[in-house]
Amino acid sequence: MTLEFPALLRLIDERSTAFRAAVAAASSLDAQVPTCPEWTLFDLAQHIGEGRRDWAATVAAGPAEAKSAAEGAPAAPREREALLAWLAESTDQLVEALRKAGPDRGCWTWWDTSQSPPTCGTVARHQLQQMAVHTYDAQITVGAPQPLPAEVALDGVEEFLFTCVATTSAWPHRPAAIDFHASEGRSWRLSLSADGARTTRLPGPDAIPAAAGQEADVAYASARGTAGELVLMLYNRIPFDSLKLDGDRRLFDQLSAWDPAE
Repeated sequence: MTLEFPALLRLIDERSTAFRAAVAAASSLDAQVPTCPEWTLFDLAQHIGEGRRDWAATVAAGPAEAKSAAEGAPAAPREREALLAWLAESTDQLVEALRKAGPDRGCWTWWDTSQSPPTCGTVARHQLQQMAVHTYDAQITVGAPQPLPAEVALDGVEEFLFTCVATTSAWPHRPAAIDFHASEGRSWRLSLSADGARTTRLPGPDAIPAAAGQEADVAYASARGTAGELVLMLYNRIPFDSLKLDGDRRLFDQLSAWDPAE
């Protein structure tokens, strides 16, 4: 089950508040973000604010095309208190646009060949995960990383697999199946083939391994950890081998390096 729309909006606001708390606690906005080494904390904050404003404009525009809020919008201020206020306003714009549109309204998205529909509800679901992971980035920058909230992380594993991995582009390697088992009791199977990538929910962590009863030429691997660990692994925030891995571990490197757009 995915999170209900009101819960998504509430949690976007909650994670945004946590993000701002990390920015407020930083000794310097020029601190390098360990999980995004090309960015300083200010760069990360700028990305968060501008991105939420752009998505607010896209949601408001309807399903036709992406809209940028950059033209005429205030730039991210360098002064900390002003930056925090600008970030709060950015989140307010996004949440209000989503609330006004409702979960079923069509919306432009970049994931047209995924398993996620082009709706405002799906945009809200993805925006929550963006805020959650970038909040972790900000927290680790100030030396106070916190686990992703359980309800956010449990939805985040499936959201990433459905939105960011699912594609009709051909998997360039041997056909494969990767199982992801969250210790909270949910599991998913990612199937990779010449037809692309698709994820299905499994009945539980003790489901029969993909290799059992299938063709011998299908590679298999699995990863077990908390839902939060799985999300951070999928977003390349923590290494694959920090979780319990079984099967062909090369699949995780192949998946991480794969760009279906190429």
